[in-house]
Amino acid sequence: MKNQLIAAGFGGQGMMLLGQLIAYAGMIEGKYVTWLPSYGPEMRGGTANCTVIVSDKPIGSPVVATPTEVIVMNIPSMLKFSPLLAKNGKLFLNSSMIDREPQRTDLEVIKMPANAIADELGNLRVANIVMLGSYVKKTGILSENSIKVALEHKLVGKKKKLLNLDIKAFERGAALV
Repeated sequence: MKNQLIAAGFGGQGMMLLGQLIAYAGMIEGKYVTWLPSYGPEMRGGTANCTVIVSDKPIGSPVVATPTEVIVMNIPSMLKFSPLLAKNGKLFLNSSMIDREPQRTDLEVIKMPANAIADELGNLRVANIVMLGSYVKKTGILSENSIKVALEHKLVGKKKKLLNLDIKAFERGAALV
């Protein structure tokens, strides 16, 4: 098993956190992982993406030319990264912000209204965790429990008060996929 993910959106949409959570949960499960961040010229509002690999075998390089999955939170990210997806790869779209179909027809497209769900939960900042829930449930890459442990590890200090909300967001994304 080797999942190669690119998660992309605007800076501030939580793609780095999403990738870190997957990598940390993979380590909890004893898998080999890499996490490689990439930022545009601005942190918040510019483009941001990360590459995450989770594998049962050692990983030779953190660079991914042809991902097996792509999570996109906005149209520019979809236009940039969906062409890179492997044939029959999984494209996770934030349908709250992406109002068009990808150009390719050889992909499995999973639409999740992440912003709308996050808004229902009371905080737009958990849209990334909604997407994470759908990704983990659809791919079976990791256990839901490992993600929840990773959330507990990552959300410390002031962010700890968001833990219950993030768990709800994760569960909603998993339930709706």
